[in-house]
Amino acid sequence: MGTQESLGLIQVYTGDGKGKTSAALGLAVRAAGWGMKTYMGQFMKGREYGELRAVQALAPFITIEQYGRDGFVHVTGGTPEDIASARSGLEAASDALINGEYDIVVLDEINVALFFELLTVEEVLQVMDAKPPHVELILTGRRVPPELIEKADLVTEMREVKHPYQQGIAARRGIEY
Repeated sequence: MGTQESLGLIQVYTGDGKGKTSAALGLAVRAAGWGMKTYMGQFMKGREYGELRAVQALAPFITIEQYGRDGFVHVTGGTPEDIASARSGLEAASDALINGEYDIVVLDEINVALFFELLTVEEVLQVMDAKPPHVELILTGRRVPPELIEKADLVTEMREVKHPYQQGIAARRGIEY
């Protein structure tokens, strides 16, 4: 076994509060400061977010790829295209996890992709099982399945206490997206 610094753990950022993706990106920025490389696969996101613009300045230390469309998946389930996109994303993230190029791999909004049944818990558990010992794996999104919590080393739940949406304030560029 290597040093503790080379030990990669599994982290989950979940809950109904704001900040799950931001927490994962904060970790990626911290790691970039030490010359570490992060791959972030964003599930169910297909439009331009502020983080995409910001991390361009941190290339090649942070890579973000999106596996979704510019729009919402309906609560009754995804289209065949949504499912294909999620599967493609899981395959790409799995490759990033095992190819030796990255120190950290983030599966952003993977829990939501599971909730919408675009992927299965078994598929994600297989990816988690394939994690090399030195790679940190981060899974984000609300409604995390209990099987993923059980497998994780660290679980942080963001809890909403108060949110501007409650006063009718829509998502703002640079703040929420």
